[in-house]
Amino acid sequence: MAILALGLLIFLGLHSTRIFVDSGRAKAIARLGEGPWKAVYSLFSIIGFFLIVRGFAEARRNVVELWTPPVWTRHITILLMLFSAILMGAYIFKKSHFAVAAHHPMVWSVAIWAAGHLLSNGSSADLALFGAFLVWAVADLRSSYARDRRNAMTYPAPNWGATIGAVLLGVVMWIALLGGLHLRLFGESPMAM
Repeated sequence: MAILALGLLIFLGLHSTRIFVDSGRAKAIARLGEGPWKAVYSLFSIIGFFLIVRGFAEARRNVVELWTPPVWTRHITILLMLFSAILMGAYIFKKSHFAVAAHHPMVWSVAIWAAGHLLSNGSSADLALFGAFLVWAVADLRSSYARDRRNAMTYPAPNWGATIGAVLLGVVMWIALLGGLHLRLFGESPMAM
């Protein structure tokens, strides 16, 4: 569990700079330059992500089951993952109705992903991983909406072509995960009951 905790600390810590130290982030970018900042940020994000994946895999071997979710929660999670995937698609299609309405579709996608997985998984490793991402997503959304209000952020008018693109991309990702990608990547099929 220590490797998972370290990975979460690095990955979510980096992704929390705009939440807790936005001015410090801006100063670091000004001092280092945008390119080097992105390179360092990306390198440490990859390291954190690798540690999360490795740590979660190890933590799952020695898990403590905190609760046993009913089987029907898996069905809800599968449905929530469709919405999460569409919102992830909306991050790419920034003029989609979803992106324009949510303003921060990737963070909403992460929040739904984490909440759905918490709903249908009950081990200590699941609580650590999905709970941490859910707390981060809620904090990030709160911070991002406050920043949007401060900066009087305006968003583009929605575009139906972008909305269709977001839905299609989301559905393709969702089908791929259900069709075996989740099993190949994470060793567990969401369809297994």
